[in-house]
Amino acid sequence: MTQPKVFGIAGWKNSGKTGLAVRLVAELTRRSYRVSTVKHAHHDFDIDKVGADSYRHRQAGAHEVTIVSGTRYAIMHELRGAPEPSFDEILSRLAPCDLVLIEGYKREPIPKIEARRLESANREPLAPTDPHILAIAADHAVTDTTLAVFDLDDTESIADFVERVTGLQNPLRNSNDL
Repeated sequence: MTQPKVFGIAGWKNSGKTGLAVRLVAELTRRSYRVSTVKHAHHDFDIDKVGADSYRHRQAGAHEVTIVSGTRYAIMHELRGAPEPSFDEILSRLAPCDLVLIEGYKREPIPKIEARRLESANREPLAPTDPHILAIAADHAVTDTTLAVFDLDDTESIADFVERVTGLQNPLRNSNDL
């Protein structure tokens, strides 16, 4: 199976990664792309409510718990001491799509944009040491780079950039150009 097109958003805590990811998903889906997302968390997290049946299944020791309804399904996989799956393993589990937008995984060798905000917990630039960062999206002036720089809220221009970098081709746009 061929790997999907991927594009990442890297940055420190409170740098605007999630807001940018949400806006990009909305814009790219508006452009008729099927977009999946992967978010890396550096801490324990839970998507299940205490007391729910699925929570009770996991607490009892289930390796995977799948919740299915008429509108969605979710599979929770408990590592139970096993190592975190590799980035490629995670990508291989996703259904086919046009683009996988990655939030976090700042050390993966994928094309990405660095999010920067003045309110960020750490303002040390990532771009100078990561050749995979192709642009910067910031809420302030950035002058110490030769990379493309976008306003953090200029979602349309950033989406255009993602299309160019990944080679996304919108079939609806192409058919209208004929």
